[in-house]
Amino acid sequence: QEQLVESGGGLVQAGGSLRLSCAASGRTLSSYVKGWFRQAPGKEREFVAAVSGSGISTLYAVSVKGRFTISRDNAKNTVYLQMNSLKPEDTAVYYCAAKSDWRNLYDYYDYWGQGTQVTVSS
Repeated sequence: QEQLVESGGGLVQAGGSLRLSCAASGRTLSSYVKGWFRQAPGKEREFVAAVSGSGISTLYAVSVKGRFTISRDNAKNTVYLQMNSLKPEDTAVYYCAAKSDWRNLYDYYDYWGQGTQVTVSS
């Protein structure tokens, strides 16, 4: 079974930083596109960022562009989300996900992590 295991969530103050990690357990997912999503209570799941299998190409939601950075370390089979200048509206459960191609990055991912809570206080 291919799995994504997340870590790094927690409570931070507005303006602070946090780094999320997502480790893939299997070799199959090592070349997959990796993405980050978030969902706040009562709100629709939102695309945050994605990175290609090589780590060269990245895509960001307008709401986080310039503040968040997605990257990957293929030797460790891990993807990261560095979050800077955090705002209270960033508060949500954050999920990592994987898919086999670069199409429809806002949905239709095949593998999902369990989610990690990020809370930003004002």
